[in-house]
Amino acid sequence: MQVIGITGGIATGKTTITKYLYGLGAYIIDADEIGRIVVKKGTEGYNKIFDVFGSQYFFPDGELDRKKLGKLVFNNALELEKLNKITYPLIKRQIKRILSLLREKKQKIVIIDAAILIESGWYSMVDQVWLVVIDKTTQIQRLMERNHLSYREALSIINSQMDSKEKEKYSDRIIYNVGDEASVLNQIKVYWDELYHLERG
Repeated sequence: MQVIGITGGIATGKTTITKYLYGLGAYIIDADEIGRIVVKKGTEGYNKIFDVFGSQYFFPDGELDRKKLGKLVFNNALELEKLNKITYPLIKRQIKRILSLLREKKQKIVIIDAAILIESGWYSMVDQVWLVVIDKTTQIQRLMERNHLSYREALSIINSQMDSKEKEKYSDRIIYNVGDEASVLNQIKVYWDELYHLERG
């Protein structure tokens, strides 16, 4: 089984690429989705966040106010570190459990889609790291439009993540997501074919 970690800053186009790979037959593990699951009401993550951050970051019905907590951590490195110490181990545990099940099922290619693949140390679980890169101006614009954020809000989120130049040091493939979508996906298909032949051995 080949495990590929796809990473890159927020709003760089990872989702489009992973959807394409899913269509080719890859199993996709979405770290963001797992991150939401591990902090649901009643979970270990939920309880730890309540203990560390307090009730002001929860709705009256008891659910976590992710947007309010996000505003706190994306503007405060120390608070972000506190949150990461809670969530990273829980997400990793779930990813490892899924990978174990997929190995039993003889899945050929698995994609872990994780913006924080490198920062979290999860790259140790993959065979290759694929980094998706775009220019910062485009990244900010996409994030503002997608999440309905101000320029300042979008910039603070982007700046809270590891710089792409630093991520390049850990990457086996660098995907420059510029120009038309078709040309980018054609390049991904070349990488996929290489993986498929590698897996068949």
